[in-house]
Amino acid sequence: METVASVLVGLVAALHAYILVMEMFLWQKKPGRSFHGFDREMARATAPMAANQGLYNGFLAAGLVWGLIAADPTGFRVQVFFLSCVVVAGVFGAVTANIRILVAQALPGALALAAVLVAQ
Repeated sequence: METVASVLVGLVAALHAYILVMEMFLWQKKPGRSFHGFDREMARATAPMAANQGLYNGFLAAGLVWGLIAADPTGFRVQVFFLSCVVVAGVFGAVTANIRILVAQALPGALALAAVLVAQ
């Protein structure tokens, strides 16, 4: 179960690294615009906000990687903290922005969190 938990945490970290790239570097390009369905003008107008969001997603990814490489008990605690942040951010995003965030962000985070807790 520990391997499954580590793989799930790694996948959630990769997801947030992907979101970082989309929001910080590709937001105004075709892949970034289609990510949220924005036209060029909306993407241009929201680019600073998206870059800020991307940076936060990068911090989530970095924290999850830290949790994977740190020895226990620190690694376990860091994973629980950052996965909890992912779940809370996903639920908040679903309520305030787009319900799809619940499935795209909160659900993977919750599954990884459950696996980490069971594996401990």
